[in-house]
Amino acid sequence: MSAPYLEREEEHQLALRWRDDRDEKALSKLTAAHMRLVISIASRFRYFGLPMGDLIQEGHVGLLEAAARFEPERNVRFSTYATWWIRASIQDYILRNWSIVRGGTSSTQKALFFNLRRLRAKMARNGAGVPDAAMYEEIASAIGVSRADVEMMNSRLSAPDTSLNAPVVESDSTAADRQDFIPCNQPLQDQTVSDAIDSDRRAAWLKAALKELNERELRIVRERRLSEEGATLEALGEKLGISKERVRQIENRALQKLRSALLRDHEHTVFTQ
Repeated sequence: MSAPYLEREEEHQLALRWRDDRDEKALSKLTAAHMRLVISIASRFRYFGLPMGDLIQEGHVGLLEAAARFEPERNVRFSTYATWWIRASIQDYILRNWSIVRGGTSSTQKALFFNLRRLRAKMARNGAGVPDAAMYEEIASAIGVSRADVEMMNSRLSAPDTSLNAPVVESDSTAADRQDFIPCNQPLQDQTVSDAIDSDRRAAWLKAALKELNERELRIVRERRLSEEGATLEALGEKLGISKERVRQIENRALQKLRSALLRDHEHTVFTQ
C-alpha cells in the first residue's frame, strides 16, 4: 500500500521495458503500484466466504496476466486495462472454490451467480420477501437468463452442499441415503436384456442376408452403410473404377437383395415384432 503512484509517462515506460526487454524490475514496480487496485476489487467479493488473502493473490495473478497482454501504444492507462483481468481472475477462483459442484460454466451463468445475490438484497431492501414467481421473472429479465436458471441458482445460493451419502434423517444413521431417492433414468433390467437379445438376433439376420450379395455389392454396402465414416459415391467410384451413378445403382440393387432375403427368411418375425 506504500508503493508510490505512477505518472502516465513512467507507467508507459515501465510497460515498454517489460514487454520489449522482459525487465523484471519494471514488472515488479508496475504491479506493486497497482496492488491497491487488486485489494479494492478483492474486497468487493469478501462476502462469498473465501479468505481475503486468497482473493488478493488471485487478483494479483490477474494483474500479472494484464501486464503480459498490455499494449502501451494504445494510450490507455494500465489500471483501466487491468481491472477486467483482476476481476475475472477473482471470479474464476470463487466459482472454482465456492462449491464442490461446478457452476457458472457459461458467461450468462457466471453473470447470474454474481448478480443474483446483489439483486436479491436490493429487492429485500425495497420490501420484497421470499422470492416468488414475479421476482424470479424480474431477475431473469434483468440478467438475461431464463426463470428456471434463476430458480436453480437461487436454490444453490440458499443452501450448502449436501452429500448424496448423507442420511435423510440426520439423527438416524440407519435411515436411507439421499441418493436412494434419486430417480434412475436407465431402462429396467428386463428391457435391457430384451434389447440386447433383439440386437444380437438382428445382427445374425443381417450377417446371413449379406451372403446373398456378390463381392462388389458386399463391398459397397459395407463401406456405404456399415462403416462409421460412410464412404461417398464418388470416392467408391474412384476405388472401383466406375461412375458414382453406377455405384448408386449397385447399392440400390444390393439393398433390395437384402430386403428380399430378410423378408423371405424372417417374414413372420419381421411383421409381428
